[in-house]
Amino acid sequence: MCLGDDGMEKQVFDWPDGKRCAASISWDVDAESGLTYKYRDGVERFVAMRSFLRYGPTIALPRLINVLEQLGLKQTFFVPGWVIDQYPGAIEQLAAHGHEVALHGYLHERTYDLTAEQEEESLLRSIDSYVRVLGMRPDGWRAPGFAFSDRTAALLIENGFKYDSSLMGDDVPYLLGRGNKTLVEIPIGWRLDDWPQYMHSREFEFMMQIASPSRAMEVFRAEFDAAVKYGAMFVTVWHPFLSGRLAQLDKAIEFINYVKGVEGAWLATVGQIAEHASKVLASTPGREL
Repeated sequence: MCLGDDGMEKQVFDWPDGKRCAASISWDVDAESGLTYKYRDGVERFVAMRSFLRYGPTIALPRLINVLEQLGLKQTFFVPGWVIDQYPGAIEQLAAHGHEVALHGYLHERTYDLTAEQEEESLLRSIDSYVRVLGMRPDGWRAPGFAFSDRTAALLIENGFKYDSSLMGDDVPYLLGRGNKTLVEIPIGWRLDDWPQYMHSREFEFMMQIASPSRAMEVFRAEFDAAVKYGAMFVTVWHPFLSGRLAQLDKAIEFINYVKGVEGAWLATVGQIAEHASKVLASTPGREL
């Protein structure tokens, strides 16, 4: 390990073409899935919150497609199977514009609260929705609410997933599993999530003070700058119904343009980062949970 004058690692991963870090602006397209899971009986009574969440696939996604087109970027959208079933046209548009669509549970369920049979049923149901609408199998997974159970890795490997992006155990990619039964982990964290910045909801019992978009971008920029400085990775967990709104997206565009302007940053989809990492980590043993 090569240390800098401050005692911190100088370059903690081998990125392509001499880049200093990998960056991905990834999105979780939850829509009303989490609310429907939390309030399975009587969710229809939450009219205002349902409209707030529905803004994601109906208003924010078309806007994001246009913005990313203008920015010349293809990025990754993690989508629950239920959302694919409810909004197939919106998800088809993501794929049609060249974006990566990965899975995010079926009904945004907390998999560590499920039985083994329920978790497998949910995973298979989400895969069925994905294949039915998009005509291919998914490569990537992010557990809803980062609720990754002690069974999830084995289920993902068994069902042909190439990577997961739910855990928080490193600053760079690593392998999960053992022997030749592994998948790439693309770690994330709450510090890169927009819920602590923007979410305020009685229904979800998440009553945070809403940050200004400038303050939120200050947090994200600090994380990105550190990733560049130390050769690490920056992967957001943003939500269209939050960061896809006017003031929030306006500042996000400024931030994305800043990221694009950093010569040492490789801006890629999560799938592209995982594909590169699988080659770099080919001789590395997988970590057990």
